[in-house]
Amino acid sequence: MFETQYEALRRQGISRRSFLQFCSLTAASLGLGSAGAQEIAQAMQTKPRTPVVWLHGLECTCCTESFIRSFHPIAADMVLNMISLDYDDTIMAAAGHQAEAALADTIEKYKGQYIVAVEGNIPLGESGAFCIPGGETFLSKIKHVCANAKAVIGWGSCAAWGCVQAAKPNPTKSVPITEVITDKPVVLVPGCPPIPEVMTGVITYILTYDRLPPLDRLGRPKMFYGQRIHDKCYRRAHFDAGQFVEKFDDMGAKLGYCLYKVGCKGPTTYNACSTIEWNEGLSWPVKSGHGCIGCSENNFFDKGSFYEHEPEILPPGWFGVEATVDKVGLATVGIVGVAAAAHAALSAVSQARAKKNNKDLGGE
Repeated sequence: MFETQYEALRRQGISRRSFLQFCSLTAASLGLGSAGAQEIAQAMQTKPRTPVVWLHGLECTCCTESFIRSFHPIAADMVLNMISLDYDDTIMAAAGHQAEAALADTIEKYKGQYIVAVEGNIPLGESGAFCIPGGETFLSKIKHVCANAKAVIGWGSCAAWGCVQAAKPNPTKSVPITEVITDKPVVLVPGCPPIPEVMTGVITYILTYDRLPPLDRLGRPKMFYGQRIHDKCYRRAHFDAGQFVEKFDDMGAKLGYCLYKVGCKGPTTYNACSTIEWNEGLSWPVKSGHGCIGCSENNFFDKGSFYEHEPEILPPGWFGVEATVDKVGLATVGIVGVAAAAHAALSAVSQARAKKNNKDLGGE
């Protein structure tokens, strides 16, 4: 059996103090608090490193590119200390027969104990001939590898929903992994790509608690996909005030107004971009001036233009957070008009009252 995560860290000269700091930072990034830090430390000291097999289907490898840029925890700590990444044909040193031998060894030696991480979707067209890694169709490979897996993680919107390859007319007949893997616990981590810290956070949670994190009805971890981007967007106040960018080079764009009218899908997209952000918390698309394209939602590529706003956010009759953009704008104008009228009426009453009081005191 593998050594524990803590033993691997100590072997590399990591101090106890640094280890506890690592646990605290990781717990904070997951929103688990001090109790979570203690649970992570306990798990890393007592549980063996979990074998992980990372498969690549029909995709562009952007999820791997995202993963290796994680900052809390950094990908090197995740790969070298927290898990045992036994197979990943994109970043592993071995190749060819040696790589496939490592995969076969993990499947045989750790039946029911290893986790399969899947990046990319599964093409069913032409009996899977559109994706043949290592001389075997990906359709056949994923079925074989997942048969003895403990759990499956679907990285990115390709694995979760099908994404670009499954967009109309879908000539390869690509499908998400949940249409093929139906007998294993699956957690979906959508995004094109997902946020790096979300990816490492999901793995950390599974390793710490030996179970999948709480999931929403679509199979996504609630801790990262429990709120809409719109709910924590720093431009939200402008939405509520009816202040919108009409085109990308207007004054509203320069003043940082809401991007909804130029296509931002934040009000209908569930993800953590507006809270965790990207590049070590430096920025995210909306902060850089571009609307959210809704890449973590199903069929986002088939939902129309990225630069036209949704006519409705939720059913008519709702206001505030859930209103249509046009309704918010009209309501804002109406509220301003009512406020102005009320102010004028109160001013008139106040002036009449002042005149009466002045007359009663003997004035003109």
